[in-house]
Amino acid sequence: MLYLRALSLLFAYDVLTRICRFKTIHQMVRGWPVASRTGNRYSVEDICPAVDRACVWYPKRALCLQRSFVTTYLLRHNGIAAELVLGAQKMPFKAHAWVEVEGRAVNERTNVQENYAVWERC
Repeated sequence: MLYLRALSLLFAYDVLTRICRFKTIHQMVRGWPVASRTGNRYSVEDICPAVDRACVWYPKRALCLQRSFVTTYLLRHNGIAAELVLGAQKMPFKAHAWVEVEGRAVNERTNVQENYAVWERC
């Protein structure tokens, strides 16, 4: 099941953050290729809800960067050109991460692009 794959990737992210610096994880995401779209692949509409379900069953609170890491990986693995986006707002200062496909935020319920200025796309 797709959500079990997402759940295992949430755990993998936790392990990575314990043994790697953010810079290493950032470079890893930048290097993920978009797989060719052959065979039965999952869509954005399959992957984002699966990651949401995995976050429900994850024993810790999955933060935006962790969710976006997993979502980006699964989308690219399934042939969808996804970008992990890092952004911030000034007042009050908040940083946030989300995933975009063709310029549209796919793992957000609100229009995140109106609230946060983009500082990096991976």
